[in-house]
Amino acid sequence: MTVLQARSTAAVRPDAGAVAAAGELLRALGAPHRLAIVLELADGPRCVHELVERLGISQSLTSQHLRVLRNTGLAVGTRRGKETAYALADDHVAHIARDALAHSTEHPLSAAPLRPDPR
Repeated sequence: MTVLQARSTAAVRPDAGAVAAAGELLRALGAPHRLAIVLELADGPRCVHELVERLGISQSLTSQHLRVLRNTGLAVGTRRGKETAYALADDHVAHIARDALAHSTEHPLSAAPLRPDPR
């Protein structure tokens, strides 16, 4: 991106609806477990039991977070026999999650680490 393109992009002001939609997207990604799920889905579709095993959280908690991601249009589910495989709706979601993770490692906050589900 050239300096001229960057300046013209910065001058464009999104409408209130677009800003509200972006806020909802960020709110959906705001929970650490949901962000971890998105990062897992960035590597490819996963079933609930795979996410449970990889993230160490309960099946019910995983399903609740997937419901939020589906309802906000960030993830989609596809039936695989008796299971549903979840995937990201598009690559933008993975980029946002990875950028947030990269930013947090470059500029760490005093945040508590992600704790496993106590079950």
